[in-house]
Amino acid sequence: MATTDHVDVLIVGAGLSGVGAACHLRRNCPEKTYAVLEARGAIGGTWDLFRYPGIRSDSDMFTLGYSFRPWTNPKAIADGPAIREYVRETAREYGVTEHIRFHHRVVRAEWDSTTARWTVHAHRTDTGEDVRLTCSFLHTCAGYYRYDEGYTPDLPGADRFTGRIVHPQHWPDDLDHAGKRIVVIGSGATAVTLVPALAEQAAHVTMLQRSPTYVMALPSRDVVAGALRRVLPERAVYPLVRWKNVLLATANFQLSRRAPTLVKRLLRRAARGRLPVGYDVDRHFSPRYDPWDQRLCVVPDGDLFAAIRRGRASIVTDTIETVTETGVRLASGEQLAADVIVTATGLNLLALGDTVLTVDGEDVDPAATVAYKGMMLSGVPNFAMTIGYTNASWTLKADLVATYVCRLLAHLDRTGQQVVTPLPPPDGDLHPIIDLTAGYVLRSVDALPRQGARAPWRLYQNYPRDVLLMRYGRLTDQGVRFSRAGTPERSTVRA
Repeated sequence: MATTDHVDVLIVGAGLSGVGAACHLRRNCPEKTYAVLEARGAIGGTWDLFRYPGIRSDSDMFTLGYSFRPWTNPKAIADGPAIREYVRETAREYGVTEHIRFHHRVVRAEWDSTTARWTVHAHRTDTGEDVRLTCSFLHTCAGYYRYDEGYTPDLPGADRFTGRIVHPQHWPDDLDHAGKRIVVIGSGATAVTLVPALAEQAAHVTMLQRSPTYVMALPSRDVVAGALRRVLPERAVYPLVRWKNVLLATANFQLSRRAPTLVKRLLRRAARGRLPVGYDVDRHFSPRYDPWDQRLCVVPDGDLFAAIRRGRASIVTDTIETVTETGVRLASGEQLAADVIVTATGLNLLALGDTVLTVDGEDVDPAATVAYKGMMLSGVPNFAMTIGYTNASWTLKADLVATYVCRLLAHLDRTGQQVVTPLPPPDGDLHPIIDLTAGYVLRSVDALPRQGARAPWRLYQNYPRDVLLMRYGRLTDQGVRFSRAGTPERSTVRA
């Protein structure tokens, strides 16, 4: 194994978060050296991996876009290729592309308190070579799900199905769905995206859901942005519309939490107005849980409702008894004929991109740590992770994390310190770091870090509040310790 060079900051992942983190470094800490390790062979992360029909964002691009680079495309809810190109253009514009080392899958990172450095082990997926780098600060931007496989539940009888079964995470290039009967199993964001896109050419698409999800129609173009662009330059329009959308999303979330019955009624009424007369809204669009217990699904211009109105798509709420040679037999006895079955059944969560962390020779169990400000782990020095909001755009939080990392680095330089280590909360009152009841969260929540009951160990899912905390708040508080090289850290890992 050959030792390569040392950098001040090593970023893991060249997706939306990783490219953004690198750009923030270039803007705010231009004197710092850095590299970006990317396991795959392309920039874009999720937006390069997912290629299923209709792939798009369910957040508007004024908030999913970077704070420092305006989104100028007329469509506020954009498709995957447009987002992928936006990330790539940003990397080129800020000189990040030449700092990305592709096909480097990080497998292990070891912190040494005597030198105040990380030694990062990576495997070259293209050559099979093992490489090693050192850095002073490690920032993982690898998301929180497995890239190599999605979640597929056990489907009895699947082996006898004569058609094709595909998972959206790895959509086959050779799948021609024109004129086919398709059953999409699932009810989340991927399913509601796939159904109207497939329905444009398929004979018919059935969305088979075990239970409903809240679905909300939004315009694909922002009317306010269009009006402002006629009178203001883009550099003024972007922050205005960004904050307008942030405040609307925050108000929606807060209203859902404080008056869930009212929000349920409004969502149900909106769905009924877009569906055929007499449609069973209560069965197919009225979940048992409250709004924002799970993430709301956004459909641009109501495309899912339109596909149902035209008879191109339908929704069936039932459970699967077995897959047959020609389709799916349900518990009710109904038969769904299918040429293609799509398992839009979710993701497999993965803490820290499956990287093993050690601190002074001791392995770190992520589940035994507590998140500090939603971005660092108790007892793990000079380390940050990016996990976006669950009730708003991922990038809003990613931008805040990247900005905070830059503030920390400047503080270390200014004070002559070398190490920043989060501490666990003294009260031991801990909660899941992702406050959703979605299946993909519940399946893996015990393997993820936890959070405390109050700040700075609590993520409040409130962007305006977090702006004050992370852009302008104090860097020194009871949840963190600054020190120099030589201070052992192993005693502070666990809560």
